[in-house]
This record gives sequence, C-alpha cells and structure tokens, in this order.
Amino acid sequence: ACTEPLMAVSTMDSESTRTPQPRAGLTKGGSSLLPAGVLGARLGPQGKHYVCGSMAAFTNILVTFPIQKVLFRQQLHGVLVTEAVQQLQRDGLRNLYRGLLPPLLQKSTTVAIMFGLYEDFSRVLHGHACGSGVPELVTRSFAAALAGTAEATLTPFERVQTLLQDHRHHERFNNTAHTFRTLLTEYGIRECYRGLVPILLRNGPSNVLFFGLRGPIKELLPEANNKVGHLVNDFVCGGVLGAALGIMFYPLNVVKSRAQSQVGGAFQPCRKVLLTVWRERGGSVAMLFRGAHLNYHRSLLSWGIINATYELLLKLL
Repeated sequence: ACTEPLMAVSTMDSESTRTPQPRAGLTKGGSSLLPAGVLGARLGPQGKHYVCGSMAAFTNILVTFPIQKVLFRQQLHGVLVTEAVQQLQRDGLRNLYRGLLPPLLQKSTTVAIMFGLYEDFSRVLHGHACGSGVPELVTRSFAAALAGTAEATLTPFERVQTLLQDHRHHERFNNTAHTFRTLLTEYGIRECYRGLVPILLRNGPSNVLFFGLRGPIKELLPEANNKVGHLVNDFVCGGVLGAALGIMFYPLNVVKSRAQSQVGGAFQPCRKVLLTVWRERGGSVAMLFRGAHLNYHRSLLSWGIINATYELLLKLL
C-alpha cells in the first residue's frame, strides 16, 4: 500500500467515494473543457493545493470582511452587535475596509500553507511511517498540527489587522505599511508577534479537527449527482466544521484580540489576559462569548466559501 499515491490511500481526509474524478467532472464527449490541464500540470500535483487554498481564502476575505470587523469590535469591547455596527457607521464607509490588506495577505497565505503543507507533510510522514505500523490517522493528525504551527509564522499580519481595526489607533496608524514600520522601528520584531501563544494554541488543534472530520462529515451528507450538488456539499461540510471550531476556540480569539490591541509594554501570559477579560466582564462566561453567535455565522459562511472554492478549484486544475 505504501507504493500507492498518498491521496489514494488516505482514510482520514479522503474525498468521498461518490465524488467524480476532477477530469471526469470537467469533460464532455471525451474532451476536456480546460486546455488539457495546462495550469494544473505546471503547478504539479502538490503546488496546486497551495494555489487553490490561496484563491479560496482571497474570495472569502472580500465577501466577509465587514462581518469580521463587527465581530472584532464585539471581541475587543464586549458590546452588542447593534453597538458594534453603530461604531462602524460612525467611522464611515471610508473606514469600512480599513485594515483589509493584512487579512487579505495573511489569510491567502495561511490557507495556502494550511492546505499545501498539510498535503506535503502528510506525504512525507506517510512515506517515513511505511512499514512501521504507525496508523495513518496519526501521521495525518501530526501533519495537520505541523501545518497549523507553520501558519503562526504569519502572526504579524493578524497583529497589524487588529491595530488597524481598533478605532482607538485610527489616529496613530495610517495603513498597513505605516503600522509595520512603526512597530519595527519603535518596538522591534518581537512586538509584531504579540498574541502568538493563543494563535499557536488555536491553529494546531483546529487543523487536526478540520482535516480529520472533513471527510467523514461529507460522507454523511446526501449523495450529490452533479457539480452543483458537490459544491453545496463542500460548502456545508466546510461551513459546519468552521462554525463548530469557531465556537470551540472563541475564547482564544478573544485573548488574541485583547493582547494584540496593546502597543508596547510587558507581554502578558495568555492565562492572565483571559482572567483580566473575564473579570472586566463581571465573571460571566456568557459575556466572555460575546460575539460568538456572529462568529458562528461568519465562520459558517467563511469556511463554507473556502472549502467549496478550494475543492472546485482543485477539480478545475
């Protein structure tokens, strides 16, 4: 079995057996609707995972950025969704997409890393584990965790996004380049990685669960008989997983937002930041999850778009 391609033997994150092969889904009368898969051939079997992930994230960010800004205000200030929306209205349309570039760059890159490195790590680990008796579930889980950890190297983009979205810093930071330049010249590279710990605690486990459950959840959905049906199933599968994981790791995102909204000063331990937020909100767990319902719907939409677009592009390439 170890001599077969890894994607053919995967049990943890395999495509449903009902899913048509990419070329079969895009042919008519024996002729491919694409120019002989030229782009896919140039990218190679692994390179296309990075490209598809990046393009899927790009599409998602453009659609959901305003929702993310409302959610960020709730995470940071613990306000109701109506107050968060009113804050954005007071900021004006000019500032609605303020801070778009960092998440556009960060998410496009991290999702590319997420899908691409997961496939690469899975292939390498599976090759080394052949004959050792290590279950593929273990190698796939380890690959997902490694990919999530690698994503954390792009923490500075989340850091800059947080500062640009926080209205308290509107007068201090002009744009993405100015924010990066200010942090580096006045505080050093370490300041760009404020909030790294909650990101690491979030990325690894969430990746393991996402890739581990994506295949089984799709198997539970009604059988799709055409491309639209497969697109809907991929959207539902990714959306349900993304929404569930968003709720599960929501407190870590609250801690990250609070930590990254600070400029300069001592770095606070993750646990201390969480306790501070919890006390400020009256020791209420419900208040700690303020904004979680919006995060649920945003994640449902975001990861639905990402997963469906990724799988569609993977077939097209």
